[in-house]
Amino acid sequence: MQTYLTIAQMVISVALVLILLLQVRGGGLGGIFGQADTVYRTKRGLERTLFQFTIILAVLFVTVSLLMLGLA
Repeated sequence: MQTYLTIAQMVISVALVLILLLQVRGGGLGGIFGQADTVYRTKRGLERTLFQFTIILAVLFVTVSLLMLGLA
């Protein structure tokens, strides 16, 4: 059981890192030239899906970590 949880934790951690790298960081080049970044934007489409998937992966990662801690 410990081996399966370790493999699951590795897969989840790699997926979490990849999803975090795919997310777009706000601001862009406008911040270099003094453009204000005070415009309120909502997440739509793929950006919203990536955000929700990030939350799900983080919860799964913590759950698997706690399960591994309980089995040790």
